[in-house]
Amino acid sequence: MYKPRFVALHFQEVGGKDYMMNMGHAQNFFWTIESSSEMADFDRVCVYVDSHFKAVDSFTALGSMYFIHKSLKNIQQYDFNVKEFKAVSGHNKYVGSLEGVTTMEKEKFPKNFWPDFKWSRKGYMRTRWIIHNQGLDLVNVHLFHDASNLIACNASPSVYSANRKKALRYVINRVADNSYSPLPFFLFGDFNFRLDTLSLVQNLSMSADIQTVKKDSSNEVEKIICEEKDNDHKVLLHIETKLFAYLHQAVFRENNGKELLKYDKEIAAFHDVITEEDIRFPPSYPYSEDYTKPTQYMNTRCPAWCDRILMSHKARDIIHQREEGESGVVYNTLGSNICMGDHKVIRSLKHPIFIKMF
Repeated sequence: MYKPRFVALHFQEVGGKDYMMNMGHAQNFFWTIESSSEMADFDRVCVYVDSHFKAVDSFTALGSMYFIHKSLKNIQQYDFNVKEFKAVSGHNKYVGSLEGVTTMEKEKFPKNFWPDFKWSRKGYMRTRWIIHNQGLDLVNVHLFHDASNLIACNASPSVYSANRKKALRYVINRVADNSYSPLPFFLFGDFNFRLDTLSLVQNLSMSADIQTVKKDSSNEVEKIICEEKDNDHKVLLHIETKLFAYLHQAVFRENNGKELLKYDKEIAAFHDVITEEDIRFPPSYPYSEDYTKPTQYMNTRCPAWCDRILMSHKARDIIHQREEGESGVVYNTLGSNICMGDHKVIRSLKHPIFIKMF
């Protein structure tokens, strides 16, 4: 439909939950995309897949694919070792530990970013390009998730939000580091941004009777149950560690969840350095993995706009430069009526140069 000439695909959790068993299938997935008839006119390809899960201190399970159309000339990619841009040619595929690959920069977040969590694959992967004489950084990001709905309800902002803030600031500082002459940049992937859960729950349960159930052996909260005061005390909201069941789930889909955007606060701390197009799509997570229910949310987490495409202010200025006949910027979901896992793919594109998806 849009006939893109430069395609960037960012993946997180390559190999899925059972990555030791499925990593081979994941690699076949990448090669299937690369060899598909739809991509035949893209004569230059760069693929980076961090699949070396035995290297526990560096494994991020991130994957990045970049396709360059045959009509697009003078594309260069940065070599972080020699600090020079070089022309891109052929198909360049790197799979494994990626150690020694100099055309990308990858890092797993330090353990002290989330000391209570024993193990994580969270981190970032960065590549740098010159497209139409414009330098750009493209950064694949995967931030920390909410481990417990109950803990997320304890404070506003939650402890998880604070962890994500620290990690995102770390990525931005690394990208803006003077070591490589800062350029306009795009950050896109799974930020795991969540709604302000405490404020949202307080609002949703304003007219409900709230019951807190604690474990017999301790004072630890096991579940929160909110019952409607009328309507036969029907359960309005039921929260446990990995359960968030709200009776009127449609509110997250109606008008693309616009009424809930006021609880989407995590990006606000970064408005000095990054921005985003207006969100006009429903929360991207957690969708049902039942292929017959592609628009339904799972009752595991509070729906949220986890998956985003953020950019520096200079990058936004670039994509809003319009010439006669060019369309504006598109920012929405892909496959809204198709089951593709618990996250929906988000895309941003500026005809005819960019299409970025993850």
